[in-house]
Parts: sequence; structure tokens; C-alpha cells
Amino acid sequence: MSRRVLLFSTTTGYQLRSFDEAAGRLGVEIVFATDRCHQLDDPWRDRAIAVRFHEPLQSLAAIEAEAKRAPFSGVISVGDRPVVLAARVARLLRLLGNAPSAAAASGNKREARARFAAAGLNVPWHVSVPLADGLSDEVRAGIRYPCVLKPLGLSGSRGVIRADSPDAIDAAFARIGALLKRVDVRAARTGLEDEVLIEDFIPGREYAIEGVLTAGMLQIFTVFDKPDPLDGPFFEETIYVTPSALEPRAYVDLIRLVEEGARALGLTHGPIHAECRIGSDGAFLLEIASRPIGGLCSRALRFEGGRSLEEILLRHALGEDVSIYRREAQASAVMMIPIPKRGLLKSVEGIERARAVPHVEDVQITAKPDQFLEPLPEAGSYLGFIFARAANVADAEAAVRDAHASLTFTIDARISVMT
Repeated sequence: MSRRVLLFSTTTGYQLRSFDEAAGRLGVEIVFATDRCHQLDDPWRDRAIAVRFHEPLQSLAAIEAEAKRAPFSGVISVGDRPVVLAARVARLLRLLGNAPSAAAASGNKREARARFAAAGLNVPWHVSVPLADGLSDEVRAGIRYPCVLKPLGLSGSRGVIRADSPDAIDAAFARIGALLKRVDVRAARTGLEDEVLIEDFIPGREYAIEGVLTAGMLQIFTVFDKPDPLDGPFFEETIYVTPSALEPRAYVDLIRLVEEGARALGLTHGPIHAECRIGSDGAFLLEIASRPIGGLCSRALRFEGGRSLEEILLRHALGEDVSIYRREAQASAVMMIPIPKRGLLKSVEGIERARAVPHVEDVQITAKPDQFLEPLPEAGSYLGFIFARAANVADAEAAVRDAHASLTFTIDARISVMT
């Protein structure tokens, strides 16, 4: 009987092709479940099951019907929005997965911090403020500057703003409120669109941790250093490099923190993407998402034998032991190309020059001509990605920076509002 994996994602995603290619190599069938119009018959010709992440009962019924036709062997979720529905499906079909409550907590900054604090982990002072309530005198009295404002349910630094004064916090709160009222944000219907988290700013360096949980045990794939300082006022992630330059003791402590955080959330099975900061006051968990690293960034993580992250995750979803797989020895870097200003993308020059930079593996421009672009904090995407591999981290990092310097983006800033 053919092995089938049910993969949940939003309607589009860079990783889906990589999963599809990995499934072909493994002889596995992937069935996509995506949030799309129920009235159209397979609009993207991918034979996906049409679901609504905010309508779990109807979605569960559709998936259960498909499972009765041909059973599934595993479940994977790509992106933050599908993780709760994927967890409910895993429970319904008696497949390996997280508890729905744990998946929900991983995507809710307020709930995650409550669980981290209850487990005795470092948590900054924070308060969750409904947009409708505004910044009351009581809330203002507890705020220490600098602080950071974050939408509860958005990811990728979208809507995250540092404020260094009362005037700055008023401006940031209003700006986030406007973002959360946008049609694309409201359409996600996560139930987290009406609150803003305010917390102490944590000075220090940031790290991203990739791994997978099996029966509550964490296997680390890699730790990415973020060499660019992320001090605000916005927090645009640009470069990830691996292996990490952390000292061995700090590395072990960081992994232990992620293990304790995953346990506090109740996560037990599946990929995790964790974000941490380490400074003079110790290490703080910013988040542990119950899904893999997003988009094309997964290409920066390759395993011995040329195996991709998507292949390892498919094997894990099928119940295989993936502890035998190790990250390849070469250093790796990825740059998420930042958006410099608002406007329409008119042209990109220098792509071949950038690809010719020593150690650069590829340059992928994912933004389309005449696409409307916005920088953070409103941005929900990047211009593209640059990948490099070298014998050491310094060369890999320098390669993506040099490649980026070879690119010229022409953006028509006269188009300054979304239409």
C-alpha cells in the first residue's frame, strides 16, 4: 500500500515544491490540504483538499472522508496558520502529532509566555492590550523603556516595533492597529487580530534553532546565528549562518532552554522552529513554533548525502527514526533580501553577477515585476533569497553580502499605497 502524507499549508508556499520533490525520491504520495475557495474545482491543479483553517469542523469532515477513501500515514504542517488544524487531524486519524492545545499555544505569544513563566523560564515583563482598550494609564505605568510591541498572532517580525518613549509607543500602537485592520490580516481569522503584546526589550544576539520532537525528545538539526544586530525600531531578519559560533556551554544551555520551552508548551511530536535571544540577563525564548523554518530558507539546511530538510521531515512524519541524519559539514548562509522602500518593483539587475560571487550557490528573486512592496513592519514577504556554502562561516556570510551588493532593485516609490 502506498504511503500517503497529508501536508497542510496556506494556498501558496515556497516549500511545497521541495516537499513534492522529496516525496518523489522517497516514493511517497503527498496530499495537500490548503485554505482555498470551496466553490472552485482544483483551481491550482494540485488535487488539494480544500479546507478552512478557521472552520475546523467542516475541514475535519472533508479530511476524514478522504482518509476513508485512502488512509494517511502521517501529517505535516507548513506555516503558522495550519498547525492547530493539523494537530486536530492527527488526533482524529490517530497519527503522530501534537496536542491541539499545544499547537495553539505555540502560535499565541501571550499564551506561550504564560506557559514559559509557569515553567520557571526567563520571560520579560509583558502585558497584552486589546486594540479596543488602547493604552490606559494603568498599562502605561508598568511600561519600562525601551519596550517592544508585537501583534499576538503574526510571525516573521511583521508588526514588531521597538518604542523608546511614550510618544513612540503611541505611534507604534496606532501603526500596529492599522496593520491588524488590513483585509489580508483579518482574512486569516486566527482570533488573535485584536490584541497587541507589549514587553521589555531584550538586548542581545538572536539565534534560530531547528529541530524535531519525537515522543517529547528534541533532536537538534542546527542552530543558526543571526550576525546582524536586531535592535529595532523594526526587526528585519536578513542573514542566517550555521554552524553557530556559540561557545559549547552556551550552546548546550540554549538547547536545554528550547527543550524546556517545548515541554512547557506541551509540544511532543513534529518539527520546531525556535527563536531566542542571549544577553547580559541570560537567554530568553522569543517563540517556539510547531512547524519547520519557513519558505526557501530551508535550503540553507542540508544533510549528509545531499538530503533536504523536507526529506527528513517526511521520513519523520512516517514514523522513521531520523536521528541518524546529520547536517552536512560545510558552513551555510542564507540572506532574506530586505525590501528597501515602498512601491512597485520595476526591475532587478545584477542577478548573474550575484550568482558568480565565489561560494554563492543560488540567487532566487521571489518578488514579481509590478508587485507592490512594503518594508517592515508592514511587510509580509522578502524580495528573494541568496544562498552560499563555504568551508567556514565567515566566507559563507561574506558571499551573501557581496552577492546582495551586486543586485540593483528599481522600485517605483510613486506608488506608495496598496491598491
